[in-house]
Formats: sequence, C-alpha cells, structure tokens
Amino acid sequence: MDPPSRPSLLERLSALLMREPEDREQLLDLLRNAFERSLLDADALSIIEGAMAVSDMQVRDIMVPRAQMDVIHIVDTPENIAGLVVDATHSRFPAIGENRDDVVGILLAKDLLRYFAGREFDLRDTLRPAVFVPESKRLNVLLREFRASRNHMAIVVDEYGGVAGLVTIEDVLEQIVGDIEDEYDFDEAADNIVLDNAGRYRVKATTEIADFNEAFGTTFSDDAFDTIGGLVIHRLGRLPKRGESLDINGFRLQVLRADSRRVHTLLIDPQRTLVPDE
Repeated sequence: MDPPSRPSLLERLSALLMREPEDREQLLDLLRNAFERSLLDADALSIIEGAMAVSDMQVRDIMVPRAQMDVIHIVDTPENIAGLVVDATHSRFPAIGENRDDVVGILLAKDLLRYFAGREFDLRDTLRPAVFVPESKRLNVLLREFRASRNHMAIVVDEYGGVAGLVTIEDVLEQIVGDIEDEYDFDEAADNIVLDNAGRYRVKATTEIADFNEAFGTTFSDDAFDTIGGLVIHRLGRLPKRGESLDINGFRLQVLRADSRRVHTLLIDPQRTLVPDE
C-alpha cells in the first residue's frame, strides 16, 4: 500500500483559509499566520501585502513630484537631449513646450539612436503621445490601464489641470514586489548612502547610526541599537511596512523596501524633511 502523499502547498493554504475572513485585516492575519507556520515565505507574504495595499493607494502617494521631473524641451537639440539622457539614466522623458504644464509628448531614449545613426530625425514626430491621469486615481486601476495600453509612463495632473508630477509602471510594481533593481539602482556593494537622480538619498538599513549622523547632521543615539534600521524598528515597536514613514526628532524616514523579516532600504528626501532637533 502506497504511503499517503504529502498535502501540496495549495492544499495546506486552502485548509488554513477554510475559516472565511470577514474583512481585510482578518485575511491578512490568516496570511501572516500561514507565514509563521512556514506555509508562505517572507517574499510571498510581502508581495501579497503589497498587492492588497495598492488598492488603497492613489497616484499622488507615489508620483515623482513636478519639481523633480527630468524633462526635455521641445526646442532642445538632439545633442543636448542625449546629454540629459546619459546623466539621468531614464528611458522615457516628458517633452515640454513653454513650461512644465505644457507636456507635448514622451520621448523614448532609444529613439535618439535614429539621429545618431544619420537617419532623418524630427523631435516632434518622434514623440509618443502623453497619457494624463488624475492624482486621485487608484494604483490598482492605473496598473490595469498600464497593462492594457502597454504604456509605461503617465503624467499626473491636479484638479486644476496643471501637471503635478509623473508616475511609471515601475513605481506601481515596486509597491507590490519591492524595489526593482537595475544597473543604475542601489548597488549592494556600493556605499550605504547613495544620492539618486531625484535628489533623494537611499540608505541601507544596515547603515551604522554613527555614519548616518555624520552624513545627515543628526544626533541619534546608538546606545540601544547600532543601525538606522534598528532605530526605525525600535521607534515603531514592530517591523515597518513598505512605504511607511515616520518622524524621529523632526527627521523624516520613509521605508523604501522591507519584508516580513527585516528592513532593507530607507529613503530620505531633503525637500520633505524637517530640520532635525538638536
């Protein structure tokens, strides 16, 4: 007689979820219980939590603000545009006319190759149509629209029709799966504190508090914990969620990447940070 087969992961999860949750919090409690019983790993739980969170988030929560947008001007020469592309390392750029409210299209960096290959090139004819979305649009709806249209970038407008910022499909996906690394992103072998193209600092949670204090002029104590991630967990009294922010002595820290076990990366935006208390 053959020994009974071991229940599959799906069967074990189904058994755990036989008690129907009455609301989202109960569902999350069940999923976290599944994680504690090793039915889900940390990454899977983090992705599920992220997928559920995007339905509660709006475009304004994750967009790149207008002032931090890297844009090209419709009158720029291809040589000047190429310089910006190299410096900014993006693949898509809004093209503007008189000002940042006058977005006339989106330039794909690869389309510049036509000019440098000696082919006929007209910037206006090369631009792709810009897609405009309101600040209040839900992220799950935006992601569905991105997938349906195969678009990767949208211009965010405020209630008066002015440009408030931009959002990309990568921005939305990062809320679900965590930070999406590419060759220009945070290098695990690089320094613990890295300035990005938007003027913000990405800080490894394992950065020692003494090094953080030296970099940002803060005076956080390292008596009880050694790292900035430890400080964040201590102040919250729990592991933080991705996208969560907290103020410590007037200094704002945002959790850029975290899972159910630890904090990975923090984001510091000097333009949104108060002057630390002495």
